[in-house]
Amino acid sequence: MTTTLNPEPTTLVGKSADYLDQRTGVGHAVKEFARKIFPDHWSFLLGEVALYSFVVLLITGTFLTMFFVPSMSLSVYDGHPETMNGLLMSDAFKSTLHISFDVRGGLLMRQIHHWAALVFVASLVTHMMRVFFTGAFRKPRELNWLVGFSLMVLSLLAGFTGYSLPDDVLSGNGIAIANGVVKSIPIIGSYMSYFIFGGEFPGDQIIPRLFTLHILLIPAIILALIGLHLMFVVVHKHTQYPGGGRKEMNVVGYPVFPVYAAKAGGFFFVVFAVLTLMGATMTINAIWNYGPFDPSPVSAGAQPDWYMLFLEGSLRLMPGQAEFVSWGDYTWSLNVLVPAVVVPGILFTFLALYPFIEAKVKGDTEEHHLLDRPRNVPTRTGLGVAFLTAFVVLAFAGSNDLIATHFRLSINEITWIFRVLIFVGPWFAFWVTRRICLGLQRKDRELVLHGHETGRIVRFASGEYIEVHRPLDEQERWVRVSYTANKPLELPAPTGPKGTKDRKYKSAKRWARLSRFFYEDRVEPVTPAELSAAHSHGEHDALPGGEEHAAVTSVHSTDAGERAH
Repeated sequence: MTTTLNPEPTTLVGKSADYLDQRTGVGHAVKEFARKIFPDHWSFLLGEVALYSFVVLLITGTFLTMFFVPSMSLSVYDGHPETMNGLLMSDAFKSTLHISFDVRGGLLMRQIHHWAALVFVASLVTHMMRVFFTGAFRKPRELNWLVGFSLMVLSLLAGFTGYSLPDDVLSGNGIAIANGVVKSIPIIGSYMSYFIFGGEFPGDQIIPRLFTLHILLIPAIILALIGLHLMFVVVHKHTQYPGGGRKEMNVVGYPVFPVYAAKAGGFFFVVFAVLTLMGATMTINAIWNYGPFDPSPVSAGAQPDWYMLFLEGSLRLMPGQAEFVSWGDYTWSLNVLVPAVVVPGILFTFLALYPFIEAKVKGDTEEHHLLDRPRNVPTRTGLGVAFLTAFVVLAFAGSNDLIATHFRLSINEITWIFRVLIFVGPWFAFWVTRRICLGLQRKDRELVLHGHETGRIVRFASGEYIEVHRPLDEQERWVRVSYTANKPLELPAPTGPKGTKDRKYKSAKRWARLSRFFYEDRVEPVTPAELSAAHSHGEHDALPGGEEHAAVTSVHSTDAGERAH
């Protein structure tokens, strides 16, 4: 009996890999990961854009950290630009000017860093929208949805702590608003403000503390959550869009090595190049135009970065009549508490808990790896559009003063228009979106049963005129029928088997009512029987002369029809 041993590696790379493998077992993990299949679709790149933007943030942030001074100690400035000479400013603002005008490549790095932050949040939000509208959050990915939600919240905190560091007028106004929001929290608000600022606002500790959060705590948590998110993606396997050959138990795509790794690596440099081009050609956060922060004046025309505009708009829309309400020994600042705490709390709570709510109203306990077409889940799609509408209305409301000055309109009228839109807009967007989705589903049924209109009119010997329809191919038909029209939950009996009152009946009744809201209006997919009937009724359409000769020429989509049935 002979035993064949693995040959010893001869190259330096091979020896190094063998050394690590024998001591860490990393070879098994790499081999397993390399076999993973990832589907190929442009929307899956949104998550990669967020990941690569974060890598760019780490690279440029490391460079900026070497020159930034996180101190609020005051001194008189003497340097570039000359417009800042003689001004009293903090060391944080002074070091930011030094980075911008004296450090080689400093301004470029600042602007790449800022643009990367904006793109990071934008791609993360857009990625979550794709996950929401396609139902990629369903079992077994509910926890991964919460991880992504936490990443989104942390990205907002990272952005806020980041643009607050230069200690200029714009960032100082943002910190002042944050102080007001914290103080509006009943009972503990004033104590929290004193703790955060190390004394009365603005104090002399907020910039060093924000710096610690921005470069240490928040990035560390984001990195950990990104690793957890990617681990879940590997463990659960990647979701994929419906299509021929794609089932719940397989993934159609490319392996990580070498195809996907090469494409992903190249895409990283594309993202880096675009961010560098933006940083080199598009000025952002020119703090020398604002000057150092002074808490005494109040300025107009100041807006935060786009992802915080919704909070600014919410504060601007709240009527001033609800400024203070006294309950017992405590005074509640409702004009700040409601728009800055309650409204965002409702929106974010809805976003975080939605996967669990949908699973409950659907009674769904199955695993899902095929994505939904948004039209096939009209209520979910309508709710998502309503959420986005509320966000957009609040964002525009955060710029009501700029809208008034640029278009020479009354700021009071604009504010009232947005106050009405924040209530009417989401409801109207939900209603319109839901009706559009149901209409698209009916259109899909029509296409599956009768095919595409060709515009070709044919006259029979009997004098009858018909339009010839072109039948759908297998792939298109499969996509249009391979979904399940969920039905509302059935309401259980109010009494148990022994005639006793069921304690869970009231709760079940509420969930059943909510389930009817989700699934009472629905369009059933085409069944094999309907396909056969449409085929038999379309025999008179059979005409010679090409493929465009019948509405439905044959019933080959048995698998898709059975799934729909």
